[in-house]
Amino acid sequence: MVMKEILARVLEHELLSREEMRQILLAITRQEINDAQITALLACLQMRGISVDELLGFRDGILETGVPALLDADRYIDIVGTGGDQKNTFNISTCACFVVAGAGYKVAKHGNVAATSVSGASNVIEGHGVKFTNDIDQLNRSINETGIVYLHAPLFARAMKFVAPIRKAVEFPTVFNLLGPIVNPSQPKCQLLGVANLDQMRLYNSVYQKLGSDYAIENSIDGYDEISLTGNFKVTANNYERIFSPHDVKMPLVKPAEIYGGSTKEEAMRIFDSVLENTATESQKNVVIVNAAFAIQTLEAGKMPIEECIAKARESIESGKALATLKKFVEVNKA
Repeated sequence: MVMKEILARVLEHELLSREEMRQILLAITRQEINDAQITALLACLQMRGISVDELLGFRDGILETGVPALLDADRYIDIVGTGGDQKNTFNISTCACFVVAGAGYKVAKHGNVAATSVSGASNVIEGHGVKFTNDIDQLNRSINETGIVYLHAPLFARAMKFVAPIRKAVEFPTVFNLLGPIVNPSQPKCQLLGVANLDQMRLYNSVYQKLGSDYAIENSIDGYDEISLTGNFKVTANNYERIFSPHDVKMPLVKPAEIYGGSTKEEAMRIFDSVLENTATESQKNVVIVNAAFAIQTLEAGKMPIEECIAKARESIESGKALATLKKFVEVNKA
């Protein structure tokens, strides 16, 4: 692979193929491309914009060079946000995972430590005394005994370490910021994805269509990468595209301050726990319920009305099943 030619083509706004991007990623992991060339490529792609096939090519390379987590489980979902919305909410999607598992479904949550907020998924999971692992026997035990498994991204995506110093140095978003939601090493059939803007929604909609996933992509119109209930929100799924208001899902409007994640990891974890303990504020509880509900609807292939999905999510919390799921998960995965 001659990077000089690749860079010249990208500078001319030529699109690269999925296979070319896969080969570039493999070359990066073999350290055949120097840092200056990688930086130039990332900058060019960021300015020009990434295509669906280019994003999928990098995804293919990351999964090929990573540690697989092919679970011995039936239909399961990942609930994840792209991050970068700068809203610093509490761990809504991670909390929703335990609500969905408590409702009797299976979840393979892929996540990392915080990048732009106080507490990321890995922060809150580790805060409960969980030991991260990529041991497939332990991962299968977790999802089959508790309904949920947690996949700490750095243990699986080996390629990321080769670009980590560059990403830190350039201090601007790159194609790698878009890859997190689509490189879950268990490759779930179902995904609920929160995005921070409608451009990302269009991109991932095309990605999931090519992958053949059952999916729902959600965006709050005021910029949250999840359903925040702070205003109208849009959902794009396999079989529909719609703008909802909180009233449409029979939820009251939420003020941004009511779902703020706090200023410390400990504060974020207290909010997380209070939702599952059913002692949180109405706003904190409702925002988790509505996100969990759209995940349940995705698992049900869109065939269950959202009102019924909301009822299932609410029952998971109010019956204590979501909290019991968290406790069992911690017990099975404790350090």
